[in-house]
Amino acid sequence: MEHLALFASERAPYFVGWGTLALINAGLAQGKGRGGLLWFLLSLPLGPFATLALVLLPKPRARLF
Repeated sequence: MEHLALFASERAPYFVGWGTLALINAGLAQGKGRGGLLWFLLSLPLGPFATLALVLLPKPRARLF
């Protein structure tokens, strides 16, 4: 049982960092006119790849009609 607590304490900074990155991606997405919640949820499994996609994608164009 003790080894499980040790394993969890070693992994905690990793999960905190990944969650923080997801929040940053949500803010970045909203700044570019995209859905923050969607990008937050996408960032949980994709992490830095979602950040890269957000940086490379252009802002969505306004609809003409």
